[in-house]
Amino acid sequence: MDLKTILTNDKINLPNDFFQKVQKYKEHLFKWNKIHNLTGAKNEQTLNEFIYDAVFPVSFLPKVDTLMDIGTGAGFPGMILAFALPQTQVTLVEPLTKRASFLQFIKADLGLENVQVIKKRVEEMEPKVFDLITSRAVTDTKMLLDLSKNFRDAHSKLLFYKGEKVFDEIDADIPMQHRIIETKNRHYLLLGEEL
Repeated sequence: MDLKTILTNDKINLPNDFFQKVQKYKEHLFKWNKIHNLTGAKNEQTLNEFIYDAVFPVSFLPKVDTLMDIGTGAGFPGMILAFALPQTQVTLVEPLTKRASFLQFIKADLGLENVQVIKKRVEEMEPKVFDLITSRAVTDTKMLLDLSKNFRDAHSKLLFYKGEKVFDEIDADIPMQHRIIETKNRHYLLLGEEL
Protein backbone atom coordinates (compact mmCIF):
# COMPACT_ATOMS: atom_id res chain seq x y z
CA MET A 1 0.00 0.00 0.00
CA ASP A 2 1.39 3.42 -0.88
CA LEU A 3 1.90 6.30 1.53
CA LYS A 4 -1.00 8.36 0.18
CA THR A 5 -3.46 5.49 0.64
CA ILE A 6 -2.26 4.78 4.18
CA LEU A 7 -2.49 8.43 5.27
CA THR A 8 -5.90 8.83 3.61
CA ASN A 9 -7.17 5.65 5.31
CA ASP A 10 -5.93 6.98 8.66
CA LYS A 11 -7.98 10.16 8.01
CA ILE A 12 -5.00 12.44 8.54
CA ASN A 13 -6.07 15.84 7.24
CA LEU A 14 -3.36 17.08 4.86
CA PRO A 15 -3.17 19.98 2.37
CA ASN A 16 -3.76 19.22 -1.32
CA ASP A 17 -0.11 19.75 -2.27
CA PHE A 18 1.32 17.62 0.56
CA PHE A 19 2.06 14.55 -1.58
CA GLN A 20 3.49 16.64 -4.42
CA LYS A 21 5.94 18.25 -1.95
CA VAL A 22 6.76 14.88 -0.41
CA GLN A 23 7.51 13.43 -3.85
CA LYS A 24 9.95 16.25 -4.73
CA TYR A 25 11.50 16.02 -1.27
CA LYS A 26 12.06 12.26 -1.69
CA GLU A 27 13.65 12.70 -5.13
CA HIS A 28 16.09 15.30 -3.77
CA LEU A 29 16.82 13.29 -0.64
CA PHE A 30 17.77 10.18 -2.62
CA LYS A 31 20.18 12.25 -4.77
CA TRP A 32 21.77 14.09 -1.82
CA ASN A 33 21.92 10.95 0.31
CA LYS A 34 24.18 9.17 -2.20
CA ILE A 35 26.81 11.88 -1.73
CA HIS A 36 26.25 13.24 1.78
CA ASN A 37 24.69 10.32 3.71
CA LEU A 38 22.01 12.52 5.32
CA THR A 39 19.79 9.73 6.65
CA GLY A 40 19.63 5.98 7.16
CA ALA A 41 16.51 5.84 4.98
CA LYS A 42 18.04 4.47 1.78
CA ASN A 43 14.95 3.06 0.04
CA GLU A 44 11.39 4.10 -0.75
CA GLN A 45 9.74 1.90 1.88
CA THR A 46 11.94 3.12 4.75
CA LEU A 47 11.53 6.72 3.65
CA ASN A 48 7.75 6.31 3.50
CA GLU A 49 7.83 4.90 7.04
CA PHE A 50 9.85 7.91 8.23
CA ILE A 51 7.39 10.29 6.54
CA TYR A 52 4.35 8.54 8.00
CA ASP A 53 6.01 8.56 11.40
CA ALA A 54 6.70 12.31 11.09
CA VAL A 55 3.22 13.33 9.93
CA PHE A 56 0.99 11.03 12.04
CA PRO A 57 0.82 13.55 14.96
CA VAL A 58 -1.17 15.92 12.70
CA SER A 59 -4.06 13.59 13.62
CA PHE A 60 -3.94 14.62 17.30
CA LEU A 61 -2.03 17.91 17.57
CA PRO A 62 -3.80 21.18 18.36
CA LYS A 63 -3.49 24.02 15.84
CA VAL A 64 -0.25 25.95 16.44
CA ASP A 65 1.15 29.14 14.93
CA THR A 66 4.83 28.42 15.62
CA LEU A 67 6.83 25.21 15.80
CA MET A 68 10.52 24.51 16.46
CA ASP A 69 12.09 21.16 15.60
CA ILE A 70 15.29 20.40 17.52
CA GLY A 71 17.86 18.42 15.51
CA THR A 72 15.89 18.14 12.27
CA GLY A 73 18.52 16.08 10.47
CA ALA A 74 17.37 15.38 6.90
CA GLY A 75 13.90 16.72 7.71
CA PHE A 76 12.24 14.37 10.21
CA PRO A 77 9.89 15.40 11.61
CA GLY A 78 10.19 19.17 11.09
CA MET A 79 10.27 19.50 7.30
CA ILE A 80 7.47 16.94 6.85
CA LEU A 81 5.36 18.79 9.45
CA ALA A 82 6.03 22.02 7.53
CA PHE A 83 4.52 20.40 4.40
CA ALA A 84 1.51 19.27 6.44
CA LEU A 85 1.00 22.53 8.36
CA PRO A 86 1.42 25.38 5.85
CA GLN A 87 -0.20 27.92 8.23
CA THR A 88 2.42 27.16 10.92
CA GLN A 89 5.79 28.96 10.99
CA VAL A 90 8.31 26.12 11.33
CA THR A 91 11.87 26.66 12.58
CA LEU A 92 14.25 23.80 11.79
CA VAL A 93 17.31 23.70 14.04
CA GLU A 94 20.16 21.59 12.63
CA PRO A 95 23.84 22.13 13.51
CA LEU A 96 25.40 19.93 10.79
CA THR A 97 26.28 21.90 7.65
CA LYS A 98 25.38 19.24 5.06
CA ARG A 99 21.97 18.62 6.62
CA ALA A 100 21.21 22.32 7.13
CA SER A 101 22.23 22.95 3.49
CA PHE A 102 19.84 20.23 2.31
CA LEU A 103 16.99 21.70 4.37
CA GLN A 104 17.75 25.17 2.96
CA PHE A 105 17.74 23.72 -0.57
CA ILE A 106 14.32 22.06 -0.01
CA LYS A 107 12.93 25.31 1.42
CA ALA A 108 14.08 27.22 -1.69
CA ASP A 109 13.16 24.55 -4.25
CA LEU A 110 9.63 24.07 -2.90
CA GLY A 111 9.13 27.77 -2.11
CA LEU A 112 8.31 27.12 1.54
CA GLU A 113 7.40 30.50 3.04
CA ASN A 114 6.64 28.91 6.42
CA VAL A 115 10.12 27.42 6.98
CA GLN A 116 13.23 28.91 8.60
CA VAL A 117 16.43 26.87 8.79
CA ILE A 118 18.88 27.68 11.60
CA LYS A 119 22.34 26.08 11.37
CA LYS A 120 23.16 26.06 15.07
CA ARG A 121 22.94 23.89 18.12
CA VAL A 122 19.76 24.76 19.98
CA GLU A 123 21.87 25.86 22.97
CA GLU A 124 23.37 28.65 20.83
CA MET A 125 20.04 30.19 19.83
CA GLU A 126 18.52 33.35 21.25
CA PRO A 127 15.54 32.59 23.55
CA LYS A 128 12.16 32.74 21.80
CA VAL A 129 8.84 31.14 22.72
CA PHE A 130 7.24 28.58 20.37
CA ASP A 131 3.75 27.04 20.56
CA LEU A 132 5.10 23.56 19.84
CA ILE A 133 8.57 22.04 20.14
CA THR A 134 9.29 18.72 18.45
CA SER A 135 12.26 16.38 18.41
CA ARG A 136 12.99 12.90 17.10
CA ALA A 137 15.90 10.66 18.10
CA VAL A 138 18.01 13.48 19.59
CA THR A 139 18.34 12.63 23.28
CA ASP A 140 16.33 11.55 26.33
CA THR A 141 13.29 13.41 27.64
CA LYS A 142 15.00 15.14 30.58
CA MET A 143 17.74 16.51 28.33
CA LEU A 144 15.13 17.67 25.76
CA LEU A 145 13.22 19.48 28.51
CA ASP A 146 16.45 21.19 29.49
CA LEU A 147 17.37 22.07 25.87
CA SER A 148 13.90 23.51 25.23
CA LYS A 149 13.52 25.59 28.42
CA ASN A 150 14.38 28.93 26.73
CA PHE A 151 11.85 28.31 23.95
CA ARG A 152 8.64 27.59 25.80
CA ASP A 153 6.20 29.08 28.27
CA ALA A 154 3.25 27.68 30.22
CA HIS A 155 1.18 27.39 27.03
CA SER A 156 3.78 25.62 24.89
CA LYS A 157 3.45 21.94 24.02
CA LEU A 158 6.29 19.52 23.43
CA LEU A 159 6.11 16.50 21.15
CA PHE A 160 8.93 14.00 21.37
CA TYR A 161 9.13 11.06 18.95
CA LYS A 162 10.13 8.07 21.05
CA GLY A 163 10.39 4.30 21.07
CA GLU A 164 9.23 1.88 23.74
CA LYS A 165 11.81 3.26 26.20
CA VAL A 166 9.61 6.34 26.62
CA PHE A 167 8.01 4.64 29.64
CA ASP A 168 11.44 4.51 31.33
CA GLU A 169 11.90 8.26 30.74
CA ILE A 170 8.65 9.36 32.35
CA ASP A 171 8.74 9.66 36.11
CA ALA A 172 7.69 11.96 38.93
CA ASP A 173 10.46 14.42 37.99
CA ILE A 174 8.71 15.42 34.75
CA PRO A 175 7.29 18.84 35.68
CA MET A 176 4.31 18.87 33.32
CA GLN A 177 1.32 16.85 32.29
CA HIS A 178 1.98 14.27 29.62
CA ARG A 179 0.27 11.77 27.41
CA ILE A 180 1.76 8.91 25.38
CA ILE A 181 0.22 8.14 22.00
CA GLU A 182 1.20 4.64 20.90
CA THR A 183 1.31 3.37 17.32
CA LYS A 184 2.78 0.15 15.99
CA ASN A 185 6.30 1.49 15.43
CA ARG A 186 6.36 4.70 17.41
CA HIS A 187 5.44 6.21 20.77
CA TYR A 188 4.73 9.94 20.78
CA LEU A 189 5.23 11.80 24.05
CA LEU A 190 3.10 14.94 24.23
CA LEU A 191 3.85 17.27 27.13
CA GLY A 192 2.23 20.52 28.25
CA GLU A 193 0.47 22.17 31.15
CA GLU A 194 -2.93 22.04 29.44
CA LEU A 195 -3.36 18.71 27.66
